[in-house]
Amino acid sequence: MENLQALKQRFGIIGNDIHLNRALEKAVRVAPTDISVLVTGESGVGKENIPKIIHSLSHRKHAKYIAVNCGAIPEGTIDSELFGHEKGSFTGATQDRKGYFEVADGGTIFLDEVGELPLTTQVRLLRVLENGEFIKVGSSKSQKTDVRIVAATNVNMQVAIEKERFREDLYYRLSTVEIHLPALRDRNEDIHLLFRKFAADFAQKYRMPSIRLEEDAINVLLNYRFPGNIRQLKNLAEQISVIEESRIITGAKLQQYLPNNKGNLPAVIGGKKENDFSTERDIMYKILFDMRNDINDLKKLTLDLMKSGNIEDVQEENHQLIEKIYGNNEAQKSNVEVLKISQNSSTEKEYDFIETIEEDESLSLQDKEIEMIQKSLEKNNNKRKLAAKELGISERTLYRKIKQYDL
Repeated sequence: MENLQALKQRFGIIGNDIHLNRALEKAVRVAPTDISVLVTGESGVGKENIPKIIHSLSHRKHAKYIAVNCGAIPEGTIDSELFGHEKGSFTGATQDRKGYFEVADGGTIFLDEVGELPLTTQVRLLRVLENGEFIKVGSSKSQKTDVRIVAATNVNMQVAIEKERFREDLYYRLSTVEIHLPALRDRNEDIHLLFRKFAADFAQKYRMPSIRLEEDAINVLLNYRFPGNIRQLKNLAEQISVIEESRIITGAKLQQYLPNNKGNLPAVIGGKKENDFSTERDIMYKILFDMRNDINDLKKLTLDLMKSGNIEDVQEENHQLIEKIYGNNEAQKSNVEVLKISQNSSTEKEYDFIETIEEDESLSLQDKEIEMIQKSLEKNNNKRKLAAKELGISERTLYRKIKQYDL
């Protein structure tokens, strides 16, 4: 077995984390075989290094190595990219084309972001894994290929299988051996080591002295979660190397380059939100009902004022209602005008007046919609085209509404 330290130097891998070493050891052990390998881990942990190691240490090392980013290829063309197509099989297919599985015959294919593959492509890939056969797009002839497949994903495959986004049989075919790369936050001892390596590389690239972290800056670096993993750490080192004039970086200075840690707090999953509205209609209904309640509260308060005529008594008896409508501060500042009612008014007239106040206006969205359509049609002399333009809807929609409400 090739020496692990020499392997790290050969592929530019930095770190001594036990989980990283275990992943590299597994890659070295499976390299001489032809079994499929699935590399898992978060985005930015360096999953692309594992298939390179496997290919270079296998008997296929002199054949082709092709890396395919499955998430970057449009769904409509991915079958053609992977398996090729026949001339005339679809619009724009002016000639025969070889796919990656035909070109890489005898070599290795690295399928990055394999969890993004469409289900139809997953069926084709499963056939390649089972018997080494594939069919070009637009062809009925089966072809053979001898390809070693190494796949990688940052997707939780078990969740993807449960949601029927990934085939379970394909998952077990791909993950004959699964190699997991740890997140950078789980490799605490390697963070400063990697930062120094990146700082030295950028100092050489931009021909400037290398930056150095003070003790408090190192502590800030080690306590950060790095959701972007090694890729984020590398970008951080490059930013500071280019922007900062001082080559000594303090903790306060480093903190300016780190995104807010609040974005990295654990999220509550599956919790029920009190005001979780799925549509704008639900939001509109809630606003209308709240307005209706506020109007009814104001009516009650006004009625009490008219009956009593004593503003202080009304404020004392209805202080909770006033606070609900106006809030604590506004309730204290607000000047309530007392309506004087003539003592000579008859009981019948007073009752009629009160009944008028208590009458509730219709807040139905459907009624409002019908009213607006009728007004617009009357205004535009029943010309649907002009009415639809004024209402901000299509003429076809207006026609449907007219039929629906029998206008």
